Amino acid sequence: MKNNKKQIIIMSIIAITFLTLFVVWGLNARNYRFNLSLRIPKVLGILIAGGTISVASLLFQTITNNRIITPSIIGLDALYNLVQTVVIFVFGSTSVFMVNKTVNFLASGTLMVILAMILFKVVLKSGRNNIFFLLLVGTVVGTLFRSLSSFMQVLIDPNEFDALQTKLFASFSLVNTKIIFISVVILVIMAITLYKDFNKLDVMSLGREQAINLGIDYDKFSKKILVFVAILVSLSTALVGPITFLGIIVVNLTYEITKTYKHSVLLIVGTLISIIALVGGQFFVERVFNFNTTISIIINFIGGIYFINLLLRESKL
Repeated sequence: MKNNKKQIIIMSIIAITFLTLFVVWGLNARNYRFNLSLRIPKVLGILIAGGTISVASLLFQTITNNRIITPSIIGLDALYNLVQTVVIFVFGSTSVFMVNKTVNFLASGTLMVILAMILFKVVLKSGRNNIFFLLLVGTVVGTLFRSLSSFMQVLIDPNEFDALQTKLFASFSLVNTKIIFISVVILVIMAITLYKDFNKLDVMSLGREQAINLGIDYDKFSKKILVFVAILVSLSTALVGPITFLGIIVVNLTYEITKTYKHSVLLIVGTLISIIALVGGQFFVERVFNFNTTISIIINFIGGIYFINLLLRESKL
């Protein structure tokens, strides 16, 4: 436990250092007001996105008892892409659903949560392999959503398609700062609710049979956590766009660093690692590489390599 506290302190210092560098770098008496007005909301958006991605991935891997998958496997990010494509295909890029970022967020987030709840209600029934059946159904549904999105993207006007691209790819330079307040309120409510379930999550990580033997209502609790995951994914996707591999990197690094099963530690360390990766990465993209690359490309590249490495390690066990 002492080692975990030490790790949290070290991670916090690193995160604060990157946050400070990101906010104050290049400020002077003439430009500090303008730059701070841009950087502080962007940092808040990145912090929320990083925290939601790490927590969602950790919760999802806990209930599935698998460390090489992310919530995107059940098609939530594909649904987000489909919603954005349908909006432009039907209403155009100048509609209120695209121009008003709050309306876009509420519509996208609501549809993602509704789909997740329908999937959970239909698929998750009493039985041994329901979680894995859910993953299979989610994979098929996600493929369907991607196919529909691709079909409509071919048909829309090139100018409309150009506007759509800004929604379909993760961007930490264009954080949707309009929904930060709504996101904070939702996250506070979820954090208070989830705090009471830390011990249940620790037991859930042992597996279905062990959790049931220790008194956990596995099916009911799994549905509750999956709804939380859907909300968190919708928040992060609406803020910065879909990111496939960040959750895999963050959660597996968290397990390797902490060497513990306690979610009270894992959630904190995972969030700090995510903040360090995103804020630090965005700092280097903007100040060192002068926007010649994007952090999402770096994350997907490193995440893809790390994912292949995880698969190879799992196959050897």
